Amino acid sequence: MPLKSWKKISEAVIARNSWWTYKLDRYELPSGKPGEYHYVHTHGSAMVVPVLPDGRLLLVNQYRYLVGRESLEFPCGGVKEGSTHERTAYEELAEETGYAAGRLSLAGRFNPYNGVTNEMCHVYIARDLRHVGMKPDDTEEFELEALTAADVDARVGDGVIWDGMTIAGWAIVKAKVAG
Repeated sequence: MPLKSWKKISEAVIARNSWWTYKLDRYELPSGKPGEYHYVHTHGSAMVVPVLPDGRLLLVNQYRYLVGRESLEFPCGGVKEGSTHERTAYEELAEETGYAAGRLSLAGRFNPYNGVTNEMCHVYIARDLRHVGMKPDDTEEFELEALTAADVDARVGDGVIWDGMTIAGWAIVKAKVAG
């Protein structure tokens, strides 16, 4: 038997910026009880797992302001209004790693924090890479690191890779790129 859904009564925009919209919905539960839900709306995000010709995976190390530390991650970025997940994947790959993909395939999707955002992250595998030059924006600085699948597992296990999006993306692609 399917679970009962909530009825949306209204939706309001509280704040907006280039990356997300903070919203407030008023709803009614199946029991008739009213409530309100605050959440972040985005156009989604795209993550890329770049696979080098020797099978190693390309990750980027970058500074993450909110936690004040470096983070080793797969390239990822938000989908801008009017763009697509696939286009964003190509753009983020070039911007963060300096490589373009000859082949890009969708591996899966996930929501990074379903109680707070409606964002869906599409995870892509990039192959047949060619160097095109890095194009980070003003707030970004990247160091590239090429790792084997076993290295990625080890760094997740020892906490060096702690970014939840990267860990979720790895869970989706691991069987498709390792081995």
